[in-house]
Amino acid sequence: MAFAQNPRAEERMFYLLVALGGLVTAAGLGAALYMEHAGHVVTGMNNQIVWGLPHVFAIFLIVAASGVLNVASIGSVFGKAVYKPRAPLSGLLALTMLAGGLAVIMLDLGRADRLIVAMTHFNPTSVFGWNVILYPGFFAIVGLYLWTLMDRAMNPYAKPAGIAAFLWRLILTTGTGSIFGFLVARQAYQSAVIAPMFIILSFCWGLAVFLIVQKVMYAWNGLELDMRIRNRLKNLLGVFVAAAAYFVAVYHLTNLYFAKEMAFERFILLEGGLFPFLFWGGYVFLGTLLPLILLYVPAISRVRGSAFLASLLVILGAFAFLYVFIIGGQVFPLDLFPGYEVTSSFMDGKIDSYAPRWPEILLAVSGLGMTFLFVTIGVRIFKFLPQDDLAKLEGSGALHD
Repeated sequence: MAFAQNPRAEERMFYLLVALGGLVTAAGLGAALYMEHAGHVVTGMNNQIVWGLPHVFAIFLIVAASGVLNVASIGSVFGKAVYKPRAPLSGLLALTMLAGGLAVIMLDLGRADRLIVAMTHFNPTSVFGWNVILYPGFFAIVGLYLWTLMDRAMNPYAKPAGIAAFLWRLILTTGTGSIFGFLVARQAYQSAVIAPMFIILSFCWGLAVFLIVQKVMYAWNGLELDMRIRNRLKNLLGVFVAAAAYFVAVYHLTNLYFAKEMAFERFILLEGGLFPFLFWGGYVFLGTLLPLILLYVPAISRVRGSAFLASLLVILGAFAFLYVFIIGGQVFPLDLFPGYEVTSSFMDGKIDSYAPRWPEILLAVSGLGMTFLFVTIGVRIFKFLPQDDLAKLEGSGALHD
């Protein structure tokens, strides 16, 4: 991130941003230590809600990390020249967001050292066990891919590395979605639709994050993105937003088809208080309809900043969707015996409640802070600013594909 007009202002801003990211990260680490020392009783979680607000933020970062790499894949794998200058920044965001998301999940478990057990005792029958291979593999392959992009001597290997990264991230997001899709202990999950839904959600959320970061980097360098490239990127975001909404609709319609899921769908979509509000107001209206209007209505989409605002709304909608999906899916009880009422002292058959407390909030936000810190340092050390050769793109016809 550079201020071309004033190098000293650039340096001061860099250290200020590093301090800000470091402070948020340190606050999250402190909260994790407090939770480990005092136990999860200091959080809003309990025996039924075991994935709280930190998991909402962590799953967003992990899913978006896979999707943001889509920008690089379009350039390297599918040969679209407009996207090639954006591939290094895309790879950096993928690595840093995954690191932030995984850090939050591991610290939220309470005993992060137990990861060693998972690494040394691999269980191939567990979807969680697969992640021990998928996540480190993603770091390795994307790291290699970045090397081929940024080292001229390695450029001939960029396409094979890009194909490997493209395929691996599809597998990784499928694994993340399958964590929920294979889970039978919650009424909301256990659906084959969830894995492909997570893949298209990753495309949508990842591109929204990329557009925001690119906009900020261009603004700080006193640059303006060419309108033709901007229109191409915002149109692609609109396609992903619409496709994500389609899969979310299919997921809920699939549940509505089964009688055993009717009570859950009625709770999530109509009677669940906060959850219907977040779904319809947060995801459907703010995260889907408004972005589509901002991206596709000509009189609005031509306004400067409309694509940036649409990207912000998509991300807000993503958090609303994940809160409903993860938290709402846990507060609703599992229907153990369809047609019968189940009661016990263990909250069986009862709708639970959840309210995040300050340690969870700090830990959740620290994932964003950690990602912000890594990206700030990365773009300072290396040249990640997308630089378009407009004359070359114009001559090749790439701007008119």
